[in-house]
Amino acid sequence: MTADEFLVWAEGRPGRYELDAGAVVTMSPQRARHARAKSRVQRALERALERGNLSCEAFADGMTVRVDRETVYEPDALVQCGAYIDEDAIEIADPIVVVEILSPSTRSIDSGEKLTGYFRIPSVQHYLIVDAVKRLIIHHRRGDGDLIETRIVAEGMLRLDPPGLDLDLAGLFPARPPA
Repeated sequence: MTADEFLVWAEGRPGRYELDAGAVVTMSPQRARHARAKSRVQRALERALERGNLSCEAFADGMTVRVDRETVYEPDALVQCGAYIDEDAIEIADPIVVVEILSPSTRSIDSGEKLTGYFRIPSVQHYLIVDAVKRLIIHHRRGDGDLIETRIVAEGMLRLDPPGLDLDLAGLFPARPPA
């Protein structure tokens, strides 16, 4: 299946799917930890964009990103800058920040093929992998040429430049609830 065929097939279909090298992949149901982490990341991105007064928009999962002719991913969150996205759009062509929340079933995919796939998109400057269990972010950043720089951040502010936003990690990993 091509990306174009997949987007037509997937629209309005119940469940969540991605396309990997032409094959449809059904996404597993998410755990509460995963859903909470997605919500926190979304709110943190929106707050950072507001503080930076940037003409960018944060999207929660549900928007698709085309990697190539036969690969389409649905990241847990993303940031797109520039022109306003049409209300009926289902695809973001030029994300600048892409976020995936680790889950037991996707750990190797998020750290492997999605890492290389997202950076094949010229607009992607940052790929954040959020580990909600270890309470940290693995930040992959596009460097000069074909260099991808990686660092692990567990607290403080994470500067994402471009587009020029400061992501406050305090809101991502709140104090653990009492046992």
